[in-house]
Amino acid sequence: MKICGETGAAGRVFVGAKGATPRRNHFNRCRHKARGKAGVNGLRFHDLRHTGNNLAPHTTASTRDLMTRLGHSSARAALIYQHGKRDREREIADAIDTMIVKAVKRGSRPQGHVVGTDDWSC
Repeated sequence: MKICGETGAAGRVFVGAKGATPRRNHFNRCRHKARGKAGVNGLRFHDLRHTGNNLAPHTTASTRDLMTRLGHSSARAALIYQHGKRDREREIADAIDTMIVKAVKRGSRPQGHVVGTDDWSC
């Protein structure tokens, strides 16, 4: 069986011996062979789904996009894949800081800021 996939965006990852998509009963054999050749032992097929869909929220994908991608009918199911990451926390904090700095330079408060007259004091 040929292990290497096809090139291009529409290329298949697994290609059978005759250049066709492997049938279900041959797919696992093809996948196990490729996994061994890549030196990635112990990787389950579902691990690929989980990894891809854990990374997807860090792109521009919305929860609705994830639901469609995963075949989920509820946002709750899709949110299982959205794990928080420390580097993402830093990005969010930096973005909030940038918003505040810009607002202060403009002489206005950030949107959603509702407090009394001494709102910047502790």
